[in-house]
Amino acid sequence: MISHYTTRKIKSDCPKSAPKFALILKVLSVIYKMVQDNTYATKRDIYYSDTLLFGRQSVVDNIVNDISCMLKISRRSLHIVSTTKGCIAGNLSYTEEDGTKVNCTCTATAVFVPSNVQGIRNATFQRLLDDDFCNKLCPCIMITGKGVPDLNTRLLVRKLWDTCHIPIFTLMDADPHGIEIMCIYKYGSVSMSFEAHHLTVPAIRWLGLLPSDIERLNIPKDALIPLTKQDQNKLSSMQKRPYVACQPLWKKEMEIMAASRMKAEIQALTSLSSDYLSRVYLPNKLHFGGWI
Repeated sequence: MISHYTTRKIKSDCPKSAPKFALILKVLSVIYKMVQDNTYATKRDIYYSDTLLFGRQSVVDNIVNDISCMLKISRRSLHIVSTTKGCIAGNLSYTEEDGTKVNCTCTATAVFVPSNVQGIRNATFQRLLDDDFCNKLCPCIMITGKGVPDLNTRLLVRKLWDTCHIPIFTLMDADPHGIEIMCIYKYGSVSMSFEAHHLTVPAIRWLGLLPSDIERLNIPKDALIPLTKQDQNKLSSMQKRPYVACQPLWKKEMEIMAASRMKAEIQALTSLSSDYLSRVYLPNKLHFGGWI
């Protein structure tokens, strides 16, 4: 997917690559059977179907990625789905491919992102239910990937954007890791670059927490955290990425963070008041355009 890519050649008659070739054929045979039977499995399911043969989970992961890239189709088309860790909260109702109706409305706990996002039909959106926050704002859906998002969470966010043409905002910690997660939603990840065209949301906006918000809101210094050496290296690396040059406002926020050598979690807003995030910060940002 990049200009300086390298091509790997695997031959069936070469002693060195014959085992890898055999493993690829094994995974292809599993995929073929699933396609014929219209069944699905995770990469972990494939690994546990013959742990002695594969040896490690990473062997299956790499083979599946190679097959997907070689055939230029998504893992979903191979009938391989991901395990889900992301959650949805709010007034969201949808019907899955098998006809199962899922209602995320008025539940005490969040609903897991479905493993078959492509099969969702008839999605309708009303508003997010989260104390008074939902009632004060226009209809919205809130999704968490619980850190680095899995494939299903990214697919769902992209499907909402494609189907409903709604604006997508990110709320992240003001640290290099948070920015990295936001970039995965907007630009994709290196490991899944061959599927970026249907996983990313190019129109996504950075709602907060912005590094510039820290000074603007006078967040107490004791609520901030010094950047570690690893944080500084990650931030420096991200500043050199080509797409950052196309986002001058993002670049400026990164420069503010680098200069201050401080980071802040979203929870730092509680130092202003316990409900500052839902009562003041988010409503003002969404009503008056405080995103970049």
